[in-house]
Amino acid sequence: MKNLYIFIAVLFIPWSFSLAKYDEFEDGDDIMEYDDNDFAEFEDVNEDAVTESPQRIITTEDDEEEATVELEGQDENQEDFDDADAQEGDTESEPYDDEEFEGYEEKPDASPSKNKDPITIVNVPAHLQNSWESYYMEILMVTGLLAYIMNYIIGKNKNNRLAHAWFSTHRELLESNFALVGDDGTNKEATSTGKLNQENEHIYNLWCSGRVCCEGMLIQLKFLKRQDLLNVLARMMRPASDQVQIKVTMNDEDMDTYVFAVGTRKALVRLQKEMQDLSEFCSDKPKSGAKYGLPDSLAILSEMGEVTEGMMDAKMIHFLTHYADKIESVQFSDQFSGPKLMQEEGQLTKLPETKKTLLFTFNVPGSGNTSPKDMESLLPLMSMVIYSIDKAKKFRLNREGKQKADKNRARVEENFLKLTHVQRQEAAQSRREEKKRAEKERIMNEEDPEKQRRLEEAALRREQKKLEKKQMKMKQIKVKAM
Repeated sequence: MKNLYIFIAVLFIPWSFSLAKYDEFEDGDDIMEYDDNDFAEFEDVNEDAVTESPQRIITTEDDEEEATVELEGQDENQEDFDDADAQEGDTESEPYDDEEFEGYEEKPDASPSKNKDPITIVNVPAHLQNSWESYYMEILMVTGLLAYIMNYIIGKNKNNRLAHAWFSTHRELLESNFALVGDDGTNKEATSTGKLNQENEHIYNLWCSGRVCCEGMLIQLKFLKRQDLLNVLARMMRPASDQVQIKVTMNDEDMDTYVFAVGTRKALVRLQKEMQDLSEFCSDKPKSGAKYGLPDSLAILSEMGEVTEGMMDAKMIHFLTHYADKIESVQFSDQFSGPKLMQEEGQLTKLPETKKTLLFTFNVPGSGNTSPKDMESLLPLMSMVIYSIDKAKKFRLNREGKQKADKNRARVEENFLKLTHVQRQEAAQSRREEKKRAEKERIMNEEDPEKQRRLEEAALRREQKKLEKKQMKMKQIKVKAM
C-alpha cells in the first residue's frame, strides 16, 4: 500500500510544475509574448533568409505575353509565412489575378534570351523532296539498260539475217565445188549439215571440203558487233565494214614454193608487219599494180617477179579490177604460220610449222549499213576464190625460180638458227645443271657410306674423262690450224 502512494506522488510532481508555470500568465497577450520569445531564434533565421533573397520572381506564360511579378518582404509571424506558401502553391495551379498584386512594381526582363524569336520556315532541299527529280540517276540507268538490251536484240537479229542471206546466195556454188558443205565437227564421220555454225553473236563459220588439190576451205563471216551498244557508238566516230575471210589449205604437192600478196596498200603494210611469212620473204615495200592495169588503190607484194608475172593473168586482173572496192587482201603462201611470235625466253627454239595456204579478205559493201541484198554482190568473189585454187595448182616455177626460192628458205632458216643459238645454248646448259643437281641429290640421299663413296668416285672419273676429251679436241684444232 505504501508503494502505491509513492507511485501516485511521482506522477503528480510534473503536473504541479506545469500548472505553476501557466499560472504566471494572466491573459492571452502574455501567452503570445511568451510564444514569440520562444520562436525568436526561428524568426532570426527567416529574416536572414529574407535578406539573402529579398524578392521572389513568379513567371507565367500566356499565348501572347509574359508577366513577371515580384513579391517583396515576408511577414514576421509564422502564420503569414504559411499563407505565403499557400499562395505560392495556388499560383502554380491557378492563373493569377491582376488585382491581387496591386502595389507591386513590375520589372521588365532585361535578358534578351527571354524574347521570342521569329518563326522561320526552312525550305526542304531538292534532294530530299519526294519527286521525279530526285530519281534522275536511277532513270538514266534504267533507260541505258533498256537501250542496251534493245540494241543487243536488234543487232543480233540483223547479223543473223545477214549471215543466212550470204549462205543462201552462195550455197549452190559451194555445193557444186565441194562434196561437204557445213560440217560442224561434232560427229566422228564428216557429214554435210548444210548450215552455218554460229561461234558468237557476230561470227559465223562454214567448213567445206571434198575437192581436188585442197584439204578444205574455212569461211568466216565477221560482222560488226551490232549487239554491243558501245561498239555501235564507237563506229559513229570510226566507221568500219563487215568482212568475209576465207582460208584455203592446199595439199603439199599441189602448190609450189612462193609467197605472193595483192590488196590495198594499207592492208599490205599491216600484214607485212604482223605476218611471219610476208615479213621474211617479202621484205620490200608494196609496189604499185599499175603495170598490170590494177587500180591505184591496190598494191602487190611478191617474193619474186616471176610469181607476179605468173599470177597476174587476164582473168585474175579482171576480178581485181572490177571488184577492187570489195577486196581487202589476197595472199598465196607456202610458208604460212600465222602472226609473228614474240621471242620470249624458252620459245622459238625451232621454226614454226608452216602450211601452204590461200587467204582472202573481202569487205561487205555498205560500210556498216549492210542489207541482205548486199550479200549477192559478193558472189563473183567466191568464183574468184575457186579460180585461185585451180590457178595455184597449175602454176609452177622454172628451175631458176625454184633455186632462188630454196635459197630464200635456207637463208630464213639460218637467220632463225642464229637468233635462237643463244637460247639453245642456255637451254642445254640448264639441262646439264639439272642433271648434275639430280645426281648430287642421289649421292647425298644414299645411306650406305661405302656406296656413297663409290658413287662420288664414279662421278669424278666421268668429269675427268670429259675434261680430257675437251683437251684432245683443242689440240687437234691447233694442229689443223698450223
